[in-house]
Amino acid sequence: MKTLCVIPARYASTRLPGKPLALIGKKTMIQWVYERASLAERIDKVIVATDNEKIKETVEAFGGTVKMTSGDLASGTDRTAAALDGEEADIIVNLQGDEPFIEPALLSRMVQVFANPEIEMATPIKHITHVNELDNPNLVRVVRDKLNFALYFSRSVIPFLRDIPDKQQWLERHRFFKHIGIYAYRKKTLLQLTALPQSSLEQSERLEQLRALENGIKIYTVETDYESTGVDTPEDLEFVNKLIQNNKYNID
Repeated sequence: MKTLCVIPARYASTRLPGKPLALIGKKTMIQWVYERASLAERIDKVIVATDNEKIKETVEAFGGTVKMTSGDLASGTDRTAAALDGEEADIIVNLQGDEPFIEPALLSRMVQVFANPEIEMATPIKHITHVNELDNPNLVRVVRDKLNFALYFSRSVIPFLRDIPDKQQWLERHRFFKHIGIYAYRKKTLLQLTALPQSSLEQSERLEQLRALENGIKIYTVETDYESTGVDTPEDLEFVNKLIQNNKYNID
C-alpha cells in the first residue's frame, strides 16, 4: 500500500492568525509537523496543502513538498481531498498542521490497521484519566463497540452513568475515551466522504466525523498513549515554546 500524509494548513486561523508560520523554538510550526510526519516508517510521502503563498514559500524553503488548494474549501478534510489530484496513493493520512509533537509511530500504527480490508477509516483515541476531561466541551468523547469501531462521538460526556452522581467515581466504573483529531482513510473513502453533504449530526455537534457515521462509513479507533498538544491560541503557543525551552521534548 502506498501512503500519503496530507497536512492541511490554513493561514486565516481565527484564534491564532498565521498559525502554521508561528515559531516554536527556531522552526515554524508547519516545519515541526512536516518533519515529524516524515519520520513515520509507513508513510511514503508528505505534502502540505494550503491556500496561502507565505505558507507555500515557507514549506519550499525547508525542502518540503506543497500543493496549492482553493481558499474556498470548508474544512481541512476538504483540503486534504483536494490535494489528491495527481497523487497516487492507497491510504491517506490527514494530519492537522497544529500537532508539532505528533508521534511518527502513531501515524504508522494508523496506516498498519488497513491491512484489515474491512477498515475504511481510522482515528486515534486516548483513555481519559482526569475527571475534568469528562465535561470539557473542547474535548470530544467517543464510545466504541467490541471490535473497536466508533459508535458515536460527542462534545458531551458519553456514556452517562445515570446511577452514580459523583463523576470522580465514573472513571472507576467505566473506561472513557477522548478523540484525537487525526484521520486515515482509504483514498476512495475520503473522496466519497467529501462528496457527501453535511449531515444533521455533524451540524448539531460541529464534528465532521459524524458525517461518516451517519452515512454508514465505519471508523476504526486506534487506542494510544499520545497526548495531543494542539496549538490553537497564543496561550497554546506560549505553552509549547516553554516545553521546548525546558527540554520537555527530546526532539530536534
